[in-house]
Amino acid sequence: MIKQWRLDTQNQSLVLSSLGNRLPCVIYWGDRLPSHESPDEMFEASKKDWGDNLIDLVPELSILPEQTANFAGQLGCKIRDLSGQLLSSSFVFSADKASNNSVTLIYKDKDLGLTYTATIDALIEDDVFALGAKIESINPVIMEWLSAPVIEVSLLSDEMVDYGGHWGGEFRKQTTPWVTGVHLRESRTGTTSHAHFSGLIIPSVGSSENAGSCYGFHYGWSGGHRMVAEQLQDGRKQIQFGHTENSELTPRTSFETAKLYITHSSDGIGGVGCNFRAFVSNSIVDLPKDSIRPVHYNCWEAIYFDHSIEELKEIVTLAADIGAERFVLDDGWFKSRNNAKSSLGDWFVDNQKYPEGLHPLIKHIHSTGMTFGLWFEPEMVSPDSDLFRSHPDWIMGEASQSLGRGQYVLDISIKKVQEYLFERIDSLLNEYPIEYIKWDHNRVLPYPDASQTRALYSLLGDLRGAHPGLEIESCSSGGGRIDYGILGHTQRVWLSDSNDALERLRIQHEAVLWLPTSVTGSHVGPKVCHTSGRELSISFRAWVAAQRHMGFEMDPRELSSEDKLILKSVTQWWKENRDWMMNANILRLPCIDKSVIAEIQMNSNGDHFVVFAGQNVASKLSSSAPLVLAGLESQSMYNISLLNKKEIKSLGKLQQGLMTKKLKLSGQYLMTKGLQLPKVFPANMMVIEGEKAA
Repeated sequence: MIKQWRLDTQNQSLVLSSLGNRLPCVIYWGDRLPSHESPDEMFEASKKDWGDNLIDLVPELSILPEQTANFAGQLGCKIRDLSGQLLSSSFVFSADKASNNSVTLIYKDKDLGLTYTATIDALIEDDVFALGAKIESINPVIMEWLSAPVIEVSLLSDEMVDYGGHWGGEFRKQTTPWVTGVHLRESRTGTTSHAHFSGLIIPSVGSSENAGSCYGFHYGWSGGHRMVAEQLQDGRKQIQFGHTENSELTPRTSFETAKLYITHSSDGIGGVGCNFRAFVSNSIVDLPKDSIRPVHYNCWEAIYFDHSIEELKEIVTLAADIGAERFVLDDGWFKSRNNAKSSLGDWFVDNQKYPEGLHPLIKHIHSTGMTFGLWFEPEMVSPDSDLFRSHPDWIMGEASQSLGRGQYVLDISIKKVQEYLFERIDSLLNEYPIEYIKWDHNRVLPYPDASQTRALYSLLGDLRGAHPGLEIESCSSGGGRIDYGILGHTQRVWLSDSNDALERLRIQHEAVLWLPTSVTGSHVGPKVCHTSGRELSISFRAWVAAQRHMGFEMDPRELSSEDKLILKSVTQWWKENRDWMMNANILRLPCIDKSVIAEIQMNSNGDHFVVFAGQNVASKLSSSAPLVLAGLESQSMYNISLLNKKEIKSLGKLQQGLMTKKLKLSGQYLMTKGLQLPKVFPANMMVIEGEKAA
């Protein structure tokens, strides 16, 4: 007997099929099928022939590959009983619950006392599927590994794209060819990690940036993940995502994965990005739909731990004059916090630096029209702190462990730790008008522990429940904790601790596939970058920040009068355009000249766009290559102009074209021939505006 289930979004179909009450397999995932497509015929068409002499059938690649099904690849779960014996499941169909946009499948192994539940939701408007798995046991068991429902992907791909990186250099694209065997990625730091972003892209052969079949995966979990991409000897390919292996540290009777979000697009990698960004904006992040994203000012790289009320007031006044709308007081405001080696955990305002509390500073901030935000690092504790001296038993791991940034990690799965942190933060939120928290996390965990992540989600949920208007930014030494799990509890991410605009240009270019502009913080850093030592122009720094949620993070007292005018001008432009840019359709624009990193942002009406084309390094060509645009209407005409021509530092000799004129060109021309860019020095941003002609 064959059992089959089909789910559809606006543009995709996902079909599962099961024979003889066995676990189902994904037999189709891709562009939406006709409504009259026969699942029975698809099942017949998907049967595989074989020619080896190993066993007398092709083992099924189910949503939970099992040893008992003679599956020779990576298994979907590893369970042990309390004696350490590995349990080899053999799940059999028990029940299902299906609707037009959801299916829940329940399978049981009565001999082992196990129940497996797979849930797949079709998020119709978002063009995304959300998959989750749960295993329940009559008796406590040890869960070493549990994958979300396993996806067999198209054989029509020869490579996969994922991301490595490091602190200050996140989102480094890695392309790996499919070969027989396993490609394994795992974050064991207890967070999403700088080095292992929990996303995967599988382009089909012949696809490109903005055309062709492409598949995307993201595991929405902040505690570290494990990804298995395996090609079997018969050519089939499976994708598994779950919590870091062995991160469930205690025997229990119930274990559940986070959600695995998947999407397919026939518009290439860019189409996958469009689907994921819209999904995050519409269904993950809790932001009022009519909220205006304020220009941030963060004081960290201006003052570090040297807090002086009078100096801060001076900085507040200057930041507001440039255009800042939210002032964030960073590290150094709390009891005895004069360097990175002390006081974490002692969340009381330092009465030496702030003898009247934060009230005088906040009053001045409000007088300029700005709102107020405050930095915390709640999950950490310094050995030199009152909290540690009172509760050394609250840390994760042994006291003899190596410190990270001079600090321990608090075990927030302990209820009393959660209660202490909630009380301290809640009391400050009640005493002061704080509308924003920058929530930092600056060291790795001594070992991966899923309960730590569940406790974090609980604490964040309690704080926002008590303060519904509170906005929280996820920062983990920059991009160490960016995923759809944390974004279910926060409203902004700090993409990287590097404010080097050249590095940011690359990071933003990759991260835009996964993150909408509205949640992606990007700040104008100091003239000399504190993480690279590189000196970059104010124009380039400002325009890179203007690509995302704009802010400043430098000492405004260092600005010359000319630099201040440029920064004010770019900030004003961003304010005038931010409403449509926060919901823009963004497509990356591959250029034959690899020295250019470019994207187009189009408004929802399709009648206005802006192209950001950043010269990343010196070109290998003596004359710049055309930049081919995307996403336009081929038969429409567009007025095109170079917005910031006066700021561009150029090698070029031609004083014609975009450098001097507004051009009127068809979408067909712009998407075929493209725009001839000026010949510019590295670290220049060309900002090109386009308007549909009447």
